[in-house]
Amino acid sequence: MGKVTKIIITVIAVAVILFVIARVLTGNKKKNEQQTQLVAEQGKAAIAVRLDTVKRKTLQFDFTTNGIFAAGKEIKFAAEKAGRVTSILVDEGSHVTKGQLLAVIRTDEQHVQLENAEAGYANARLDKERYDKAFQTGGVTQQQVDKAALDLQNAETKLKQARIAVGDASIRSSIDGIINKRFIEPGAVLAPGTELFDIVDVSRLKLQATVTESQVAMIKTGDKVKVTAGVFPDKTFTGTITFIAPKADESLNFAIEIEVSNAAGSMLRAGMYGSAVFSFPQQAPVLVIPRTAFAGSINSGEVFVTDTSLRAQLRKVTGGRVAGNEVEVLNGLQEGELIISSGQINLANGTAVQPVK
Repeated sequence: MGKVTKIIITVIAVAVILFVIARVLTGNKKKNEQQTQLVAEQGKAAIAVRLDTVKRKTLQFDFTTNGIFAAGKEIKFAAEKAGRVTSILVDEGSHVTKGQLLAVIRTDEQHVQLENAEAGYANARLDKERYDKAFQTGGVTQQQVDKAALDLQNAETKLKQARIAVGDASIRSSIDGIINKRFIEPGAVLAPGTELFDIVDVSRLKLQATVTESQVAMIKTGDKVKVTAGVFPDKTFTGTITFIAPKADESLNFAIEIEVSNAAGSMLRAGMYGSAVFSFPQQAPVLVIPRTAFAGSINSGEVFVTDTSLRAQLRKVTGGRVAGNEVEVLNGLQEGELIISSGQINLANGTAVQPVK
């Protein structure tokens, strides 16, 4: 094979390679153009959405919440001093009044201190009288008289403290109520902090319950509420909201307390289950939309509306009260407008939409 032949073969081979490369590049270009066209066509395709009409209607805000009755007041008495129980004057179930003597604890050490304080006070008083008389005749100085007066004052203070310590041995009730539990027996030796009595006042009960974020916005302290007890379904009581938690719990609910008068002879007991029924007067119709119409959350204040052009239009609105799955609209929408309630995740301002049932 000659040199010229080899050159011809090389040229042909290069030409073939260049031709193959050109065909591949041309094929890729057409493929890319087809994909671009497909994406463009998809971008022009209408997004399937669900439509609702902005309506005017009367929302129902009545609701019921459940809770447990708790005692209006509850005091757990504990011993302040060490000593021996000499007598118990009440038992479980006894009705007691504020200041009533419940038990007596013998505290020998406190009685000894009281006797010493009484003797010290008597001596200090006699010394003060003697120094006053001696000062009139010039037998003592003013400084000695002043010291005697100070000693008398200190002795009087110690006597008061000793009397208080002995008085602590007389256990008296600090509230009107019922002895719910007695933890001591006569003869028992007590240490400071030992539990003595559990006293509850059930003349007024507190229904402890929770309400949601939307419900708490409609109530306030002082509101009257109808209350029922689970074991007495045919009886109703009137309660007053006395507490609304300023902060929500981990479940985003707000604790409330409703005070209920428990008149004499009533069968209500602390620990029973109860319900509070919140009723609100009939109100004028308002504009409402589905809760799902908001893009994101109600707090976003954004919704998509459309019209005969079937193009999504982003709209800012102000939401009001929430009643179940419906939200009051204060401004931003008109009655009869079409609002997109499903499929917003794929929408942007101006996107074509296709209503589906």
